[in-house]
Amino acid sequence: MRTARQLISLLFCGSLAFLAGCGAGSVSTSGPSGPGNNCSVSTGPGQTSTCPTMVAIPGVALSGTVFADARSVSGASVQLYAAGNSGNGSAATALLSSALTTNATGGFSIPAGYSCPSAQTPLYLLSKGGNSGGAINSSLWLMSALGPCANLISGSSFVVNEATTVAAAWALAPFIASGGKVGASCTNASGLDNAFTTASHLVNPATGASPGASLASTLTVPTAKLNSLANALAACATSSSSCSSLFTAATAGSTAPSNTLDAAFNIARDPGSNVAAIFNLASTSSAYSPALTTAPPDWMLANTLTGSGMTMPTAVSVGSSGDVWVANYLAGIYAFSPTGASLFPSGITASGINQVFGMALDIQGNVWIANEQTSSNSGLGDVAELSSSGSMLLSNIGSGGIEFPTAVTADSNGNIWIVDYASSKVTLLNSSGTPLSGTSGWGGNSLEFPVALAVDSSHNAWVANQSGMLPVTKISADGSTVTNYDCDCDEASGIAVDQKNNLWIANYSSSSVSEVNACGTLVLDAITGGGLKYPQGIAVDGAGTVWVGNVHGGSISEISGASSSSPGSFLSPSSGFGTDASLLLPFALAVDASGNVWVTNEGTNTLTQFIGVASPVSTPMAGPPQLP
Repeated sequence: MRTARQLISLLFCGSLAFLAGCGAGSVSTSGPSGPGNNCSVSTGPGQTSTCPTMVAIPGVALSGTVFADARSVSGASVQLYAAGNSGNGSAATALLSSALTTNATGGFSIPAGYSCPSAQTPLYLLSKGGNSGGAINSSLWLMSALGPCANLISGSSFVVNEATTVAAAWALAPFIASGGKVGASCTNASGLDNAFTTASHLVNPATGASPGASLASTLTVPTAKLNSLANALAACATSSSSCSSLFTAATAGSTAPSNTLDAAFNIARDPGSNVAAIFNLASTSSAYSPALTTAPPDWMLANTLTGSGMTMPTAVSVGSSGDVWVANYLAGIYAFSPTGASLFPSGITASGINQVFGMALDIQGNVWIANEQTSSNSGLGDVAELSSSGSMLLSNIGSGGIEFPTAVTADSNGNIWIVDYASSKVTLLNSSGTPLSGTSGWGGNSLEFPVALAVDSSHNAWVANQSGMLPVTKISADGSTVTNYDCDCDEASGIAVDQKNNLWIANYSSSSVSEVNACGTLVLDAITGGGLKYPQGIAVDGAGTVWVGNVHGGSISEISGASSSSPGSFLSPSSGFGTDASLLLPFALAVDASGNVWVTNEGTNTLTQFIGVASPVSTPMAGPPQLP
C-alpha cells in the first residue's frame, strides 16, 4: 500500500524510479541502537516571559437578555467578567460591584463606568439561576463570550442562552475551569482572543443564534450540531429530572457537574462519552434549529475552510497571530486569518512554488517551502522562503544536497531542516538559506526514503524513513553522528517530538503509532486502535497529548502522552474523532495557541478546524511544543 505522498508522486511526477516500493538498496547503520545506550538529552531551557503592561480602560454601557429553552429568564444573577491572565482557567475578575438581576422579560442593563484591566482583555457574561417559566433553577448557568473590551460599542445588546453557552464552552475549552472561570497566561493573549473570535463565529452574541454574523465566505460552521448541544442544555431549563440526566451524561472522569455551564464544558472536554444519552436529551427540546436528526459519532465541533483555490492541500503551519498557512501540492501557498478570511485569495505561486509537500514557519514567522520539483536545480526541486506578509525573501535554493525535498522543520535556533527524498539525505540551512550540511547533505547510507522529521530540544533531527529496514534515524545538530533505531515501524510517514524529547511515529502501513524515547529506546511498540487507519500527520499539543490524522480513516485520533497517567492509551473512540467532519484524505495537522487542531484534506481541498480540543501550543512551533 502506497502512501498519499507516493500516490501523488506517481500521478504527477512522471517517471520517478526511485520512489519507495520501486527498489531498495542495502543500507548500513552507524552508531549504537536499542536500550542500554548512554545518552544525555536536555529538555530545553525553561520559558521566561514578561507579561505586558496592562493599562486599564473604562467600560461602555451594555445591555442584554437571558433566555433558556427560548423563554426569557427572570430573576437570574448576571455578572460581567474580565478573563484572567495568570494561566489557563485562572480566576476571572468581576467588573460589576454587585451582580445584576434580570427583570420579568430576562433583561438587564450594565452602566458605563466599570474598569477593564486592559483594552485587549476579553469580557464575558455569566448568568446564574433564574426562572424560565417553572421555578427558580439554581442549576441554570449560561455564558456569552463578548470579546476584547475595546471592541465593545456603547449601547450594544447581547443575548445569553444555551447556544452562546455551547459556543463559549467549546471555543474556550482550553481556557475554562469549573465554576465559570476563564483565563489564559498573560503571554497567550492572542490565543485567548482568537478563541473568543471563534465563539462569535459559532454563535452571534448579539442574537444568540448560529452562525455568527458576517462570516468570511470561506468559513462554514457546524450549526446543526451546535444547536443539538444547545437543545441538550435547554432540557435542563424547566425539568429537574432532565438536569440530573444531563449531569450524569456530562460526567467527565469522576467529576459530576452541578450546572449547565460545567456540563457543557465537560462534554467539550470529553466529546466521545455518552453521545447517545446527550442526543436523547437534545431531542426533548426544539428551542434551537436546525438540529441533528440522528446522533453524531462524537460531540466535537469543527469549522470548515474552503475555496481560495486550494488544490490538494498538504502541509499546515500556524503563525504567532493565529494565521494558518496551507501548502498545496498543485496550487501554491494559501493562508487564512484567525477570522477565517483568505489572506491571499489567488494564492502565492511566484518563483517556482510547485508540488509542495513540506512547509514550516520559522521562529521569525517566515515561511519555508519545499518544492518537490521545479525548473531550477536541474528539476530536482528547491526551497523558497516567504515573509509573513507573503513576499518572497529567498527562492531557488538548491544547494546543500537538496534533491526532491518533501518535508521541512524549523529549529528553535533559527535553522531549517529539509528532507531530501530522492537522495535519502537531509539538508540543514541557516536563516539566510546557506547550507550547513555540506554540498551533499547529511545521512550517509543511514537514511532510506525519508519523508518526515522532527527536531528535539538539543537540535538533533529525528527522521522517519518509509523503508522498514531503517525506520527512524537520529542526526546530531552538527551532522557528525548518524544513528538508526528500531521503532518496529511499518512505512513510517510522520514523526513528532514531545516536551520530553520522546518521538512519536505514525506508521502508515500497519495503522499504528510507535514511541521512541530520547535515547532511541522503543517505549510503545506499534500501538493500534483509537481509529488509527493509515496514519500520516502527527502532532503533539501543549500538554503532551498526541494527535494523528488518518489518511484512509477520515478521522483524527487522540493518544495520551508520555507524562499522562496512562501513556499511549487512546482517548479517541474505535473509529476516531471527527468522522462527521467531512474529512477526506487528511494529510497533515497542526495545533494552535487557542487549542484548535487544524487538518488539511487532500480529497476535498479543504481545511478543518477542530475547535478547542487540544492544549494550546506556542506558535510558530520550532522544536518541541511549548505552552504559550
